[in-house]
Amino acid sequence: MGWFDNLKRGRNEQQKGSQTTPVPKEDAVRADEVSEEEFSVQESDASLIENDFEIESISVVERDVQEDTVKPIEEEVSLRPLKSYKEKKPVSRVVGQTKIIAIINQKGGVGKSTTAINLSAAIGELGKQVLLVDLDPQGNTSSGLGIDKRQVGHCIYDALLNDVPLEEIIIPDVCEGLDVVPATINLAGAEVELVSEMARENRLKDAVGAMRGKYDYIFIDCPPSLGLLTVNALVAADKLLIPIQCEFYALEGVTKLLDSMKRVKTRLNPTLDIYGVLLTMYDGRTTLSKQVVSEVRNFFGKMVFETLIPRTVKLSEAPSFGQPITQYDPAGKGAQAYSALAKEVIKRG
Repeated sequence: MGWFDNLKRGRNEQQKGSQTTPVPKEDAVRADEVSEEEFSVQESDASLIENDFEIESISVVERDVQEDTVKPIEEEVSLRPLKSYKEKKPVSRVVGQTKIIAIINQKGGVGKSTTAINLSAAIGELGKQVLLVDLDPQGNTSSGLGIDKRQVGHCIYDALLNDVPLEEIIIPDVCEGLDVVPATINLAGAEVELVSEMARENRLKDAVGAMRGKYDYIFIDCPPSLGLLTVNALVAADKLLIPIQCEFYALEGVTKLLDSMKRVKTRLNPTLDIYGVLLTMYDGRTTLSKQVVSEVRNFFGKMVFETLIPRTVKLSEAPSFGQPITQYDPAGKGAQAYSALAKEVIKRG
């Protein structure tokens, strides 16, 4: 007998068991002879059951109301109201020479977006004017700062392909001293659409160049690839900031990035150079992290920042609340590390 035969026999037995069992004749007569007193007792029991059910229902409703008053995690994300660049707070000081820095590494998961968000916010808190350009189609930088991408009218895609000025795209005062050029899912098609465009490598340079003199720093959060979007960032930037995680494959892929940088420097952007190398996800308890730090410092020398970004849970939690780490956990190790990095960046000039 097969498995399906057993299944059919079990189902037939279940159907037989679910059929109504005939009531014996004596029991039927006894049921007709139930006294009024017994009936009233049964009726009172039924009313008690109904009352208990009503009380239970009321308590369930009250509990649901109480639970509704507690905000779920999704509602705790403080989505920022969007305003135009014309509504930006007036700057009370003279902005210095603008430095355009691309935060780049073709390897994913090394802390590019985390560094872009928290370094920009930390520098803004030190009194500088910062513009953060989200060039990653995933838009993690935008959502990590509490920007509801469903409300975004224009994004960096429109600047690259529709010649929309950045002033019409910038979301000002996302944090103190920090403005953002957001990215949406539209940017995912930019790689293909840029192929047939004239001067395709200079699109971002033309858009960002118009903002020189209005910001102290312009950071570009690059996608984890070496496509046309990344080439646009290499052409637009003055310097490169390369995050490297303190893990086994730390230097893998960096050599390809350096080769791409040399080609762009030779043909498209002669001033391009490395601004600094940042070691992220550092865990001082492991020998591996210490070895990676030693290898990277030997390879890049003085270009490596003294500040090490630790691996902390708070750094991972902060984007889900739409806040930089300096706001979400200002006293934590992550906030202290990015504040120290911001001071180091300003000191480098």
